[in-house]
Amino acid sequence: MSERVALVTGGGGGIGRAIVLALAGTGCAVAVGDLNQDTSAAVTREVQSSGARALALALDVTDPASVAQAVRTTESELGPIEVLVNCAGWDEFRAFADTDEAFWRRVIAINYEGVLRTTQAVLGAMAERGSGRIVNISSDAARVGSAQESIYAGAKAGVIAFTKTIAREVARRGVTANVVCPGPTDTPLLRAMAGDAADSERLVQALERAVPMRRLGKPEEVAAAVSFLASEQASYITGQTLSVSGGLTMA
Repeated sequence: MSERVALVTGGGGGIGRAIVLALAGTGCAVAVGDLNQDTSAAVTREVQSSGARALALALDVTDPASVAQAVRTTESELGPIEVLVNCAGWDEFRAFADTDEAFWRRVIAINYEGVLRTTQAVLGAMAERGSGRIVNISSDAARVGSAQESIYAGAKAGVIAFTKTIAREVARRGVTANVVCPGPTDTPLLRAMAGDAADSERLVQALERAVPMRRLGKPEEVAAAVSFLASEQASYITGQTLSVSGGLTMA
């Protein structure tokens, strides 16, 4: 397979890092976009040490100028973007009654508007070339709801509806758009959201009891689904939502 260029937002995090490494393993040159430049650089070095091309990007998906610059830099340094994976995300556990509009705006800006921004930045060129893969990371919270994640679940549900609509709009242009919904996955963000070590362990145990497979997912398991949907083997799959959740969601 000839080298393709992929841009992964949130590429320095737990699931994002696994996606970057998986795509690099299939022969992609990967632009690793992340708000945290240290983690982006560290993942980029991992990819480069394996012999693949990679580029570290300081990327804030809530900032239109940052997104535009990231796309320009990727295309200048690596080539036209043929795969876009929107993985950047953020949340905190809060009951809806305890949230405020500032919190709403932040969650929506990162988890939903960021997807709109990056997709608009690359979709036109993909359609003109007649090929492209967009894989958006949503959440099983969007499919079944999740206590203390009302705004996040709503934003991630918006990602699913948006992706299906984009898939319809560009289906005849050789561009596919699909969604991967992780269930409870063992990542640094999940542990941080839980609070201290004791609270984290209690949360993990509760989640494990809720999942039919009785364990948390691994970032690499989510990355495997993304890698497939980004591949040429998935050329006839578009507008679909795939849960990677150990059976938590069966629909």
